[in-house]
Amino acid sequence: MSAKQRTPSDLERDCERLRSLHVPGDPLVLPNAWDVASAKAVVEAGFPVVATTSAGVAAALGYEDHEGAPAKEMLAAAARICSRVEVPVTVDAEAGYGMEPEELVTVLREIGVAGCNLEDTNHPAETLRDPDKQAEWLRGVRAAASDQGYGLVINARIDVFLANRGTGGQGGLVAEALRRARAYFDAGVDCVYPIALWEADSIAAYIPEAGGPVNILAIPNAPSVSELAELGVARISYGGRLHWQAMEQFSDSLTLLAPGSEPAQT
Repeated sequence: MSAKQRTPSDLERDCERLRSLHVPGDPLVLPNAWDVASAKAVVEAGFPVVATTSAGVAAALGYEDHEGAPAKEMLAAAARICSRVEVPVTVDAEAGYGMEPEELVTVLREIGVAGCNLEDTNHPAETLRDPDKQAEWLRGVRAAASDQGYGLVINARIDVFLANRGTGGQGGLVAEALRRARAYFDAGVDCVYPIALWEADSIAAYIPEAGGPVNILAIPNAPSVSELAELGVARISYGGRLHWQAMEQFSDSLTLLAPGSEPAQT
């Protein structure tokens, strides 16, 4: 397939398609890609949407995750993927790369993405952003998209559980994560993503109170895809998991090929 520039009507169709696939109980499953080859593999396997992983993209470019890579390079990688697949693409835009809403939205529209993840971690400060300020920023993103006639699907990542991982049960964090979810939905986002929320009881308590579609990360100790569907999840992401698995397999293959790895001849 040759490179393709999405027209405004193509992009609007992609946005509508992506939004329509967020169905509680019948979740959109996203095995996240990190380059054109992996994105094409996702499409060839029959998935209706390509999502990117910032961890995988950054690693492929030679940088660390969490906005360790230059925004220009991350967005160029997203643009290459969009130009080479015909399904909707939703991009992990991390915390927005310090851009003002109008600038960020303009770049995403020009690239041709149907949706984006936007997280509420302040990476330079290594803290969570104030939820009211984050909601105000997200409201600006929605307004900028509306002003441009762009139906961008916004998935607001909530990092409460990620920031407090390893501190015990997740039940005590649900209230704060719900406060953020409601504020972000009120700001106009389409879905919330309480990343690293994996305990079934906490997911069950969270979903009916969140106020809209919920995205859950498919980590090994989380419920299965079918169990997450039963809990009412609308979107399931794999994050950097498939990239890590692919690199592990590559490393194992290299070990077998490395000098001295063959059994000694007798």
